[in-house]
Amino acid sequence: MDAETDAVRQTNARTGQAAVVLLALLYLFAACADARGPDAEARTAAYFDRIVDSPARLRMFLQAMPKGGDLHNHLSGTVYAEDYLRWAAEQGLCIAIDRDWIARPPCEAPGRMPARDLAKDPARYARAVDALSMRGFERGVGSAEQAPHDRFFSTFGAFAAAYEGNKARAIAAAREAAADDNLGYVELMMMPDAVRRLLDASDGLGEEADPARLSAALAPLLPAAVAEARAELDRYDADLAARQACGTQAPQPACAVEARYLLTATRTRQPARVFAALLFGFALAQADPRCVGVNLAGPEHHPTAIRDYALHMRLLAFLRARYPAVPMSLHAGELAPGLVAPRDLRFHIREAVTVAGARRIGHGMDIAQETDAPDLLRRMAKARIAVEVNLSSNAAILGISGKAHPLALYRAAGVPVVLSTDDQGVLRSDMTREYLRAAIEQGLRYRDLKRLARDSLEYAFLPGTSLWRAQTGGPFAAACADARATPAAHCRRWLEANPKADMQWRLERALARFEAAMAGE
Repeated sequence: MDAETDAVRQTNARTGQAAVVLLALLYLFAACADARGPDAEARTAAYFDRIVDSPARLRMFLQAMPKGGDLHNHLSGTVYAEDYLRWAAEQGLCIAIDRDWIARPPCEAPGRMPARDLAKDPARYARAVDALSMRGFERGVGSAEQAPHDRFFSTFGAFAAAYEGNKARAIAAAREAAADDNLGYVELMMMPDAVRRLLDASDGLGEEADPARLSAALAPLLPAAVAEARAELDRYDADLAARQACGTQAPQPACAVEARYLLTATRTRQPARVFAALLFGFALAQADPRCVGVNLAGPEHHPTAIRDYALHMRLLAFLRARYPAVPMSLHAGELAPGLVAPRDLRFHIREAVTVAGARRIGHGMDIAQETDAPDLLRRMAKARIAVEVNLSSNAAILGISGKAHPLALYRAAGVPVVLSTDDQGVLRSDMTREYLRAAIEQGLRYRDLKRLARDSLEYAFLPGTSLWRAQTGGPFAAACADARATPAAHCRRWLEANPKADMQWRLERALARFEAAMAGE
């Protein structure tokens, strides 16, 4: 362990210890106030209302609030630029000085410099942070020559050289960020490197787009690719346990965060390559419980994504029929009027739901432009198809916030919604900020936010039965109907057999402790 890494770990440990001390003091104060149960919720809600016009006090409240899960989190985009630059310096990577991107060696080549030399040039370091993130764009100080959505998607190329080979480190960073935000669960969008077996093979299939023929050509490669991917995930687990001292007497707070993976294909490639990534994702998700579903991402306004959108939905429908137990969350409707032609705002969410069979929708921003939007909203509400709302992302990339955002429309229609971070490193955000924006910009109050936290686990792709008999916040399932702070033996056994219910139980206990603490304020 090098000195700098040791210092970072010690800082994280001190941060975790400080948080524990703060919560302990809050719990002690609450015990004196003797605030419990519904009264505690009511008093907490009243306190929220008293501080809602004070962003600083509201931030502290929301930072401490248990928030359940983050269901829309791109692993590569969750890492902050400063971390990528530090990793680049440690690993002998370079900076391409024409655009301040991280690049691979040799660093002596023309137009390159060693990343470790950035520390000697604060101005260039600042430009590199800007190139790897959206810093400044939402405040209107970004480049007038580059649209926000173009800057956003360019950042993934800017830090790609530092992300590759550091996925376990990125997972560690994501779990640490989640722990800081009082999250217990994250679904990270990523792809193991083993997918390359199928991607390389797909390059020889030309313009083939028929799913049956593509499947027949690629299926023989699946067993070896899946086995390689599972071994890769084993290595990540071992790295995380060592890096964060999990299983020791002094584990970092991040060890308590459950991380699962959404295997995510990119929609801007040729059809055979998109299908190869999706096929691999479905097969791995079926084989390994650490992988809970499949996603399709990438800029929807990209020419290839526009051209092939309907085809991609058919490819997904084909694979869903082959792998019916594997759920999907699809990016759909991450568009705004003017970004694409009006015709391309009319069907993306609907086809993701009705053709592909998505169980969750990522973004869903153009719902009001969809053909027969009221019917689609009713269908989504009836089928309980949740929308992953990313307020900071939508504001920074599409310029949509406040009353223009469709969050209120979804909620009024009875469509489940959850708050997510999307790419918190790129966006310079975190989950607490998403809750803060929901309160300040969308007018949500404490009970609304509590419902969103509960729903983040209700609509997670965790296996097992829900803790809730019918709806979140209602009666518990029969096995734990009479459960209190310490569940009976039969309830504990049921929770152990149902990871989703167990995670929800943990959230309920955390919320009860939080409300007991806050009710005395």
